[in-house]
Amino acid sequence: MIEAKALAKKIAEILDDKGATDIQILEVGHMTSITDFFVVASGRNVQFVHTLADDLEDKLAEENILPRRKEGKNGARWIVLDYAEVIVHLFHPDERAHYNIERLWQDGTNDERFEGE
Repeated sequence: MIEAKALAKKIAEILDDKGATDIQILEVGHMTSITDFFVVASGRNVQFVHTLADDLEDKLAEENILPRRKEGKNGARWIVLDYAEVIVHLFHPDERAHYNIERLWQDGTNDERFEGE
């Protein structure tokens, strides 16, 4: 089983390789018992957000890492993929600006902007 932080970074790398923008890793385990990390990223339009989710699921499934739950794939404006220790939030830019979940979960010590290679 892959460690939570390593999984969060792997997810961020996959999303970066696929062209996601504004990728952020938030360590939230000290704030909630539901997960250890959030990975938050944006896609430029609805179709691209859906494609990011599909590609991420496919890449992780190759390593037998499957989501426990997934929500939002029908509308594809905010898709959530729950990998237990890591929950992925994929946003259309308008929804990301509106909900601003980073603001809710940042405590000044737990935010890591992912800078791709």
